[in-house]
Parts: sequence; C-alpha cells; structure tokens
Amino acid sequence: MQQVSDKALVRQQAYINGAWVDATGGKTFDVSNPATGDVLGTVPDMGAKETEDAVRAAAAAFPAWRDMVAAERAALLQKWAALQIEHLDDLARILTLEQGKPLKEAKGEAQSGSGYVSWMAEESRRIYGDITPPRDSAHRFLTLKQPVGVCGMITPWNFPSSMITRKCGPALAAGCTVVLKPSDLTPYSALALAVLAERAGIPKGVINIVTGKDAAAIGKVLTDSDTVRKISFTGSTAVGKKLMAQCADTVKKVSLELGGNAPFIVFDDADIDAAVEGAIASKFRNAGQTCICANRIFVQDGIYDVFAKKFTAAVAAMKMGSGLDDDTDIGPVIASQAIEKVTRQLEDAKSKGGKVVTGGTAHALGGLFYQQTVITGATPDMQCFSEETFGPLAPLFRFKTDEDVVKMANDTPYGLAAYFYSRDMSRIWRMAEALEYGMVGVNSVAVVAPQVPFGGWKQSGIGCEGSRYGIDEYLEKKLVSMRV
Repeated sequence: MQQVSDKALVRQQAYINGAWVDATGGKTFDVSNPATGDVLGTVPDMGAKETEDAVRAAAAAFPAWRDMVAAERAALLQKWAALQIEHLDDLARILTLEQGKPLKEAKGEAQSGSGYVSWMAEESRRIYGDITPPRDSAHRFLTLKQPVGVCGMITPWNFPSSMITRKCGPALAAGCTVVLKPSDLTPYSALALAVLAERAGIPKGVINIVTGKDAAAIGKVLTDSDTVRKISFTGSTAVGKKLMAQCADTVKKVSLELGGNAPFIVFDDADIDAAVEGAIASKFRNAGQTCICANRIFVQDGIYDVFAKKFTAAVAAMKMGSGLDDDTDIGPVIASQAIEKVTRQLEDAKSKGGKVVTGGTAHALGGLFYQQTVITGATPDMQCFSEETFGPLAPLFRFKTDEDVVKMANDTPYGLAAYFYSRDMSRIWRMAEALEYGMVGVNSVAVVAPQVPFGGWKQSGIGCEGSRYGIDEYLEKKLVSMRV
C-alpha cells in the first residue's frame, strides 16, 4: 500500500463502537492484489462474537442518532461525502490494489459513492409524513415515518466502495445505525471509508465494520438477531435466498440486489457505432464483473455481421494489464473461479457451434488475467444464455423480429438491467414497456445515478437503492389516530 498518500486510510483492524479492534484471539487473514498475487496486508478474521459486539454497539448508538435533528445528521453526512472527494485518489488506489479494476474506473466508483452519501444527506431533510382527512370531526389521522433501527449490511467485492455508501447513505440519513460486513476479498475500501466517517464526526457505534472470512457465521448473527431490524445484501441470488429465509423468523425488512442476466439489444435501425461503444462499456467494465453488465448481446439479422466485425475489432484493441497503469482498459478477474466459469461457458458454446472471433484463452500476463473474448453464432441452448457470466466473455446472438428478441430477453429468472439501441420512437416505447427489468437503458448504458432507483425484478432482488425511493427502505410508517 506504499502508493497510498494518506497512510492512515490503510487500516488493518476492524471498526466497532468507534474503536479500531482485533479479532478475539488475534486471528487474521491475508488480502491480496489480484493483478500480482502480492499480499497487501492482513485484517482481523472475526466471527459471531465480534458481530454480536457490533450489534450491541449499533443498538446503543441508535437512540441518539435517531433523535438527532435531520439537518445535523445531514451536515455530518455531507462532511463524510466531502472527505471522500478530498481523498478520491487514495480511495481509488486502495480499491484498485485490492480489487484489480483500472484506476479510472476506481475513481469513478469512489466519486459515485460520495454522490450517494451527499444525495441521501439531502433526502434526510425530506422524510415527510402525511395528514389524512379523518372519518369524523372528532379524529385526526397522521402518518409518521421513523427509522427502522439497526441495519445489517453485507456488500460484495466487485464494487467494494460504492456498494457501501449506497447502502449506508440512506440508512444513516434515515436515522438508522449500521453493522457492515464487507467482502473478505476487499475489506480495505470499507475500512478507509470508516476512517473518513470517524474524521467527519459520525458518532461511535453508528457505523461498525466487521471483517471476516466466515460470512455464514457473521450473516447468521445478523439475520437471527431481534435487535437487527433490516438486512441489505448485494451478491448472488443463491446467497440472497438463504439470507431471506433466515430473516423469516424475525420478520425483518429485507433489501436484496442479486444476480442479473442483462440483454443488450441492437436493432437494425440503431446507430451501430454508438451501440458498439455502449456494448463495450457495459460488457467489459470491471472485466465483466458487474451485475448489470451486458450478458447476452442480441443483434438483428440485417446488421449482425457489420456489428460483429466492428465490435470484435474494438474489443481486440482493448489493453489488458495492471489497473494502476494509465492505459489499462481491463484488469484481472477477482479469483480463479471466474476464469473457470468463463472457460466452462466458452467450451460449452464452442461445442454447440459458437465461433471465437477474438480472445478465448488465458492472457499472456498469466495469473488472473483472461483475454477479452467474443463469440459469434451464440444460441439459446448455450450456458452463456441462461447463466450470468461475470467475466470478460461476450456472446453475440442473432434475432429477426421484435417479438423474437423480447421473448429471448425475458427468458430468464432475472430482471435487473436491460439495454437496447434503436432510433424508432414507436419501437423504443414498446420495448421499454415490454422488457421485464427494473432498469432499462435506451441508447445508453448509464442507468446508475444517486437520484434514480437501482433495483431488479423477479429473482434479481427486492427493494431499491438510490433516489427518493431508496431512503424509504430504511423507514417504518406509523399511523397516529388522534381524538381531539
């Protein structure tokens, strides 16, 4: 971590009740750089006991934080957001070192994360209730909104900074306190944000960070606790289902942002160059390791060959390398399992008639680098049609009619993000309404911003993050029926 200017941002202890602490017994685990395999440092390997300590700390801090005037909470959150911008370069460098994505992407993520905190700070001032017309002259009906309480949060490795602020921002703005378990692959981004929260003056116990490799034990404490009233999770659908089931006994509020299988549709009237640019930005961001990235690229018959040629050339020209290099477009994947999955899907596609037109093998850099790969002639019977890839593999599917592509695009249990390119306004309206997804990008892949809702349909999740709707996930409604 020598590249980080402010060394105090690199913490090798967890953060519980305003103190930097080790695991009981001093157990630790290594955190490595996926681009080099070098060990960056160690963090505490915590489990159930430390999580229980964090829950108690969050519960003790909740009354004072809840009762703080909204403007005061907003001021602290704005200061936290401003510190994130002030230390943007260091936050991005920490993120790239532990996660692998190009530094320019890491900076964009850190900036986006600050934006979520700033937006939610303002939303804290706008938690409005209602006065409803009474049923008779003797009563008044009021609806209040109040914070749900202690929130347990579990965040992934692919966006280790913005996922935290996107969850903590609305929770803290609503008046809730937080126990956060970051991915064991990328804990340093979380700990750096805790340092800045401490500097911003956010009181002890309001934010607690528990690091550990035993995610099941930590998660079980959070789901079983009567004190924890809300769980927010971003990760795989399989784990999300398990957490949801575990929350049933205590009937918690749940927000889940789960897997995706995003269609990227290019119609024959599209601006092909713009579509190529959008497909690359969506598919290969973070080496294809995003839940909203283009997983299945559908191209209409009339332009299929032209699009495939342009897209393949542009993909082949992308530079793969260390995320710290200024000219890097694609970094490594996070772990060997990602390469194994890409390889399995690729071999399956080749056995069913798919043609590799660029890439298709491990990169000469070795380790966790895998060539950006394009397959033409992809068909719905291939694994890459039904499975989320989460790697640098782009299959191109051919379609004939609007009806055909809608059927294929919606033929999945997932419904997070979808994209399509067309210049026909009638088609644009029809497609935007027909696609069964929580977010639809039209001639654009920019579907993420603090002011708009982020969330999926079907097995892609429950609830949303961002926007004025996102803060409602951390509020309870209370009727006050008053006789006057």
